[in-house]
Amino acid sequence: MSERIKVLKTYKIFIDGKFPRTESGRYYQTKNNGIPIANICMSSRKDMKNAVAAARKAFLGWSNRTAYNRSQILYRIAEMLETRKSQFLEELVLQGWTNKNAELEIYKTIDRIIYFAGWADKINQVFGSVNPVATSHFNFTMLEPMGVVGLITNEETPLLAIASCIIPAIVSGNTVVVIASEKAPLSALTFAEVISNSDVPPGVVNILSGSKKELSPHIYSHMDVNAIGDFSNLTNDEIKLTAVENLKRIRSFGASEISNDNFDSPYVIKDFMEAKTTWHPIESGFANSNSY
Repeated sequence: MSERIKVLKTYKIFIDGKFPRTESGRYYQTKNNGIPIANICMSSRKDMKNAVAAARKAFLGWSNRTAYNRSQILYRIAEMLETRKSQFLEELVLQGWTNKNAELEIYKTIDRIIYFAGWADKINQVFGSVNPVATSHFNFTMLEPMGVVGLITNEETPLLAIASCIIPAIVSGNTVVVIASEKAPLSALTFAEVISNSDVPPGVVNILSGSKKELSPHIYSHMDVNAIGDFSNLTNDEIKLTAVENLKRIRSFGASEISNDNFDSPYVIKDFMEAKTTWHPIESGFANSNSY
């Protein structure tokens, strides 16, 4: 009897709350010690456009939710990840991690999600301010989400990295498009299943797999992406220059920063928010308030 050929799972991309196959029809096989372990979609520029469009559509509804509600939803992600530890452990080991390192990464990921979830309704109390002015006005500065944030994960900590880039960005009301780990994508694409079942509205999180070299220029140059969080530390200056067209804010994080406990900081959330200052008249003679 001939040896049975194993049927490999095909991990799909995640756009607008759905799991479509890439429109390009391409895929690659991720391997461990030369042995194929899964089929992975090779996302295209069209997939990127679809993901950004979904993120933009979802932005208004997500950013208008109460901070407390966003916090509840993010905490739900941590709950579901806790109940699916065995699956993530199996996939990390399948991709070459030791049991001990895989377990540590899972626990650190869960704890990090809970940490950032707790900041949802506190970030403006810490960083907002009432400013002294010389006129008869109240002057307030508050932080607001930037819009659609493009995120590029690293290869060293595939599960911790996907959570560390997504959660600080969406906790304030942003929506995101993420380029997953190329060498170890299973954790990110399974994390999409957790997102899908965690009350996160469709389009808030969109995850693409494939070649970072191919996809990175598209996310940097896309005119409807407002900020970039590059956790890969691989993007060259030529690609970064394309972000100048619409003045994207770029924040880069190294793999060592993500693994460090100091990453648990409200300043990471603040990196993906912008300040809005409002002037409000005190005297009744001023009919309208002005913002800039």
